Amino acid sequence: MTRFATTGGAAVAALAAALALTACGGDDDTGRGSGADTGASTAPGGDGASGSGEADAAALEGTWVGLTDGKNVTVSITAGKVALVADQAVCQGDVRDMGEVMLALKCTGGATDRTMGAIGSNDGKKLVLSWDGGVEDTLSRADPGKLPSDLPSLPEMPEVPELPELPEVPSPS
Repeated sequence: MTRFATTGGAAVAALAAALALTACGGDDDTGRGSGADTGASTAPGGDGASGSGEADAAALEGTWVGLTDGKNVTVSITAGKVALVADQAVCQGDVRDMGEVMLALKCTGGATDRTMGAIGSNDGKKLVLSWDGGVEDTLSRADPGKLPSDLPSLPEMPEVPELPELPEVPSPS
């Protein structure tokens, strides 16, 4: 049962990330400045002609999953919008061109360790994100409908001993 719950947790995390992305459509522009660092949203297929950041942003599109310190991390990026589910935090934000491609997020519950992330590397299969809170996530691209095959396996659960038979309790007369 625990094995199912852990596997189900990854599915729940992926589902939460997908739901968070669909909720991003009506965001408010308050708090966003004007200038080069505001939401450099790039759809896949961008030619990168206006700067190297656009080509890098397009390469981030998709869902990325992995484990950091033994906890599931899921990042989904669609049309320049980012949703992240890690540990007990749910974060949303944008891909931004700040001289280099960055992920700028706001998280629920006061989480601050994944609010500004830099791309350490991205080869199309593995993505390394370095966060301003000191956390580094190494993630694998998730194929739609499939979990990556290179994630570590779950530990085996110990056998639960059988309980001894309890004596019958006499009924009150």
